Amino acid sequence: MRRMSLPIEDLTPRQIVAELDKYIVGQSAAKRAVAVALRNRFRRQQLPASDRADILPKNILMIGPTGVGKTEIARRLAQLARAPFIKVEATKFTEVGYVGRDVESMVRDLVGVALRLVENERIEAVRPLAQERVVERLADLLEQDEQPERPQRRRVSPYDNPIVRQAFEIFGQKMDDDYPEEVEVEVEVETDPEEEAKKRAKRRKQLIRKIKAGKLDDALVEIETEESSNPFVQVFSPQGLEEMGLDMSQLGSPFPSKRTERTVTVAEAREILFGEEARKMIDRQGVQREAIHRTEQTGIIFLDELDKVAGKQGGSGPDVSREGVQRDLLPIIEGSTVATKFGPVTTDHILFIAAGAFHMAKPSDLIPELQGRLPIRVELENLTEEDFRRILREPQNALTKQYVKLLATESVELAFTDDALDAIAALAAEVNSKTENIGARRLHTVMEKLLEELLFDAPEAKSTTFDGKKVRAKLAELVKDEDLSRYIL
Repeated sequence: MRRMSLPIEDLTPRQIVAELDKYIVGQSAAKRAVAVALRNRFRRQQLPASDRADILPKNILMIGPTGVGKTEIARRLAQLARAPFIKVEATKFTEVGYVGRDVESMVRDLVGVALRLVENERIEAVRPLAQERVVERLADLLEQDEQPERPQRRRVSPYDNPIVRQAFEIFGQKMDDDYPEEVEVEVEVETDPEEEAKKRAKRRKQLIRKIKAGKLDDALVEIETEESSNPFVQVFSPQGLEEMGLDMSQLGSPFPSKRTERTVTVAEAREILFGEEARKMIDRQGVQREAIHRTEQTGIIFLDELDKVAGKQGGSGPDVSREGVQRDLLPIIEGSTVATKFGPVTTDHILFIAAGAFHMAKPSDLIPELQGRLPIRVELENLTEEDFRRILREPQNALTKQYVKLLATESVELAFTDDALDAIAALAAEVNSKTENIGARRLHTVMEKLLEELLFDAPEAKSTTFDGKKVRAKLAELVKDEDLSRYIL
């Protein structure tokens, strides 16, 4: 039995939740649900092929307001699994006959993500060898640009030639001048081929050493690059409108790629030539096959704003279109075959994570068939003031840490005391309570308002430490302003 290796991490559900905790505060129920879904994929890959085909993923429906971490949970999960991942909004799709994208386009987009993922992995695998080839090509280019050795020059007299000397002995007494004058001429000096080859090898070795050390990065070289004239042709097909990249070199098309000469620095040439060498070493057909396999076995589609296409049956007008979108989504989530420009893709084992706020609609407003294909439902909780405090302190990518690193690039030290973080969290929660609750995204608004002057004045600004008093003074107007709509993201 042949198994294609899949980069599915063998983390336990508890370890997956621990990894998610590094970036996302709270929402333990949602984390547990996606952790089990990811672990089930690992378990499925350990089974014989005959059993694997029958085990389908349990798709998830996340219910919760905006800004509570739905998208971030799905994105971090995909990064853990190194799986192809895309986020799409259900509102972008419309049923057949209406203006908009067809639902199968999200599968084609997922294949494109998988293709880039696999291609990058293959490039990293051949990087050392490709870099060696690039150095050799750069050495060839720099050797061509070197000035050839000038022939040696010495003074010679035509009298040194036997024929001239004999003529002078016969006719010399009839000539007005004495011996012919010496002239300076270039003469080729005979060299030992083996010795010359050793010198060239030594010069090339020194040249390669300098290239690797980056000492010649600013030198100019002339390179030939392949300028692809292969067009991306948009075609109308039964699967919808999509871009189809045609490989004209294989089809014998009248659009051959042409090579153009460019003068660039060695540093720029290194990047350009590396791309060419790496592509030569990669099996394009193998990359496409692997991308399709990854899409089918480990792909994750995050379907956001599902509540926007939920509506009661039997309606008219927009409700008809909403129900049509649901019915078009159904076969993709159930499992079907989608034609892509890289080959057919089956969606049976793609994990779908749907999400929506469901303020105006309820999950029960979805058509029953679609509800049945989203069996795992988790409700995400609204973020509290305490959650905001933790979001500002705990995650590896906390906003406060991001701003500290950004300003450090301009030698401006930024620091926050504990009571400053408490004040920021309290003010963000207060603004959320007075206006539309946008969850953790409110912290972005508050932090930008707080640091507005400092970010503008850097690098002339001095190092600053924010305490609770300074935070409240800076953000007092934000909370008092009755027209808070301008602060809503």
